[in-house]
Amino acid sequence: MWRNIKSCVDILIVSAVVYKGLSLLVGTRAIQLVKGLMVMGIVWFFARAIEFHLLSWFLRNILWAIVFALPIVFQPELRKLLEEIGSGNMWKGGMGEESALALSREIVAALGYMKTNRIGALLVLQHDTGLKEYWRTAVMLNAHISQELLISIFWKNNPLHDGAVIMDRNHLIAGSCYLPLADNQDIPRWCGTRHRAALGITEVSDAVVLVVSEERGEVALAYKGYLSKNLKDPQIEKLLMTYFMKTRDAKGNFFIDKAIKILRSALPE
Repeated sequence: MWRNIKSCVDILIVSAVVYKGLSLLVGTRAIQLVKGLMVMGIVWFFARAIEFHLLSWFLRNILWAIVFALPIVFQPELRKLLEEIGSGNMWKGGMGEESALALSREIVAALGYMKTNRIGALLVLQHDTGLKEYWRTAVMLNAHISQELLISIFWKNNPLHDGAVIMDRNHLIAGSCYLPLADNQDIPRWCGTRHRAALGITEVSDAVVLVVSEERGEVALAYKGYLSKNLKDPQIEKLLMTYFMKTRDAKGNFFIDKAIKILRSALPE
């Protein structure tokens, strides 16, 4: 009886760990690699069953090579998983309310200063999809987020001001990052290169992007290929709180999706 209970608990723990690990990959490009491995595994199984020896040998060796390459391919996702475990946020999914509020206010204050002084800025909030291909050739920062640091990065004539800053949770990864421009031909005419870059990165990832327009002195938000302009400080703070805390609804969807739908005030027509 006791052995059966231990076996059940053992299975539940392993299942929970595997589920949490896979949930971190959902919405990322890595999940496509996982699907590809599963397809290759199924083909290899049937090749062995029907005694296709050459195909079975070939797939077995390919799969072993891929297994050894996984730590390199999944480096961003593995790093995020280890950070989640180390910070104790693996199961609750986000940082505490006080930390999220303090960090949100730092960013809101920086955006407010840049908006008032007409300093252009492009801030990319990395979500689940890794953006290594965009920051690996940029200027590495690995710094904690602060109002002063954000303002100084985008200050005019600063070597890092021309480009985007990519952040992940509570630290800045890199500055002077160059993003892909949106291909959508229906983007409003008032959108400049900075806004097109913001839309471009949201078309290939689930990142949330905040843009400060130096021409109009306002903050816009890009998400999933849509753009909202002239956001107010309370709205930005609410969005950032939702982002940092990773709040979910009863169905498991992020509240940030609903919040951004409400904030959309200028969609491409």
